[in-house]
Amino acid sequence: MSETLIAQVERWAREIPDAPAYTFLDYSAGRDGVRHTLSWAKADLRARALAVRLREVMHPGERVAILAPQGLEYVVAMLGAMYARVVAVPLFAPDLPGHADRLVRAYADADPVCVLTTTPALEGVHAFLDGRSAPRPKRIITLDTVSDLLADEWDPEPIGPDDLAYLQYTSGSTRAPAGVEIGHGNFTANARQLWTAFRATPRVSTAALWLPLFHDMGLIATIAAPIVGGNQSMFMDPVAFVMHPVRWLRMLSGQEDVFTGGPNFAYEYTASRVTEAEKATLDLSGVSVMLNGAEPLRGGTIDRFSEAFARCGLRPEAHTPGYGLAEATVFVTAMDRDLPARVTLFDRDALTAGRAVPHTGRGRVSDLVSCGVPTGQRVVIASMSGTTSGTTSGTTSGTARPDGEVGEIWVRGPNVARAYWRDAERSAEVFGNVLEGEEGTWLRTGDLGVMHGGELYITGRIKDLIIVDGRNHYPQDVEVTVQEAEEAIRRDHVAAFAVPGEETERLVVVAERSRKADGRDIDEIAVNVRAAVTKNHDLRLHDFVLVEAGAVPRTSSGKIARRACARAYLDGEFPPGAFPADGLPADGFSADGQGADV
Repeated sequence: MSETLIAQVERWAREIPDAPAYTFLDYSAGRDGVRHTLSWAKADLRARALAVRLREVMHPGERVAILAPQGLEYVVAMLGAMYARVVAVPLFAPDLPGHADRLVRAYADADPVCVLTTTPALEGVHAFLDGRSAPRPKRIITLDTVSDLLADEWDPEPIGPDDLAYLQYTSGSTRAPAGVEIGHGNFTANARQLWTAFRATPRVSTAALWLPLFHDMGLIATIAAPIVGGNQSMFMDPVAFVMHPVRWLRMLSGQEDVFTGGPNFAYEYTASRVTEAEKATLDLSGVSVMLNGAEPLRGGTIDRFSEAFARCGLRPEAHTPGYGLAEATVFVTAMDRDLPARVTLFDRDALTAGRAVPHTGRGRVSDLVSCGVPTGQRVVIASMSGTTSGTTSGTTSGTARPDGEVGEIWVRGPNVARAYWRDAERSAEVFGNVLEGEEGTWLRTGDLGVMHGGELYITGRIKDLIIVDGRNHYPQDVEVTVQEAEEAIRRDHVAAFAVPGEETERLVVVAERSRKADGRDIDEIAVNVRAAVTKNHDLRLHDFVLVEAGAVPRTSSGKIARRACARAYLDGEFPPGAFPADGLPADGFSADGQGADV
């Protein structure tokens, strides 16, 4: 591998100093958004100045937590930490709603010696730190008060690909957040893989996103990938997108060659909220890539979004399904940018039995969206064949399965992280696996998938599988059935999971009510849902719980947190206003319980 990616910032500062590097659209400062831009020269200057300040209070390899809001200061924090060869811990300001528990756990696990924040967020950071029993960090640095004059004192130091760049805390969809150790080599490789897959043009293509910078997809797509070709990156706060999703499309409108991305729910949400009058102002003909990832993909969502904005010039090929995970830095596979999204109908019964058989028009069907092919890395579908002799406990050997057979997705490449922070046992289990007939180690993703026609399809997570009477069922299939059975249920706000039973697992569904549930009889809704689940899955629904909007827990990336939902159900932690199907408290559920903090 050639020079690490962070060294490219200094190169662009020298070659194209006045070209825009990062532009933040600040909607807190004006209805139409106020643009704040760092040129490549200014980004390099501020990163060097921060590096000097960090090295006054830290040593290389120590951790610095970023507790700052979305904005240019966050970008400077990441670049400056990398210049200083300290380990960044990209988190968020303590006032971000809905993520308090995640912040507490991630911060405690990282145990940073320094904190980076901004002056407006400083009071909240002090309150957060004062509320902890652990020792305070050695120093709190406000990014907006670091003098640019310090940059002249910086002497560049060599940064190797094996040097630890940052700890990426996972979203926690199946367990507590864990810090993935991302090296400079991983950071460099994945940015180049993403840039190559998008076929970006140096200094021409633009990134335009609203994803949070503390999340793996937002960090790589917004901060890292544009460094590869000296491209401009435009971004906004996720809250600005949620309030008015048309703002996202306005960032894309009129661009010559722009790439963006988001989770499936963002496309569903945007298609339902942008008005016809707003569409009339948009020109989306320059959108090259709209990466769709971070949760189960819906073919119906892709169709609705493409249809909704076709008159704005959006090409059907722009919608680009993909797959990734923090343990692989983020990006693994994607459809080619010039191919339309591919939705394949499979026989559902065969799929639950572990085989991907195209649907013939008879029997039940599962429609899966192709996530395309890998770029710069290898992906196999594997079955476990046992514990590897002479290796750390938890390390397994696997056998590659042929196309058409479901198994666990394994990944190998320069983007795959080396370990989890301070967790050797789990690191061996996830990162240290071997494939029969192959040298080197592989990442076990914990995701189930199948290769069909040379392309990757995701079928679900191993830990989320619902096993009733010895048969496997994918929760996302059940969730789709439930939301399509009743207009009283919010789309993509449904969690299906299993709870222990006397002889076999029992299926439970928790769903958020839509506005169309107002005045409806709860029992009628439950009857329709139960009938649909029985018909489409040959399953008995043990319990159906209808809850108020916002009650179904999600991860920071927008995925349904099924295991957290199951814990809340069993612990009786759903808020008042939840409605069991029979009007009485369900097993393990109290209608008077408090909301789960997830």
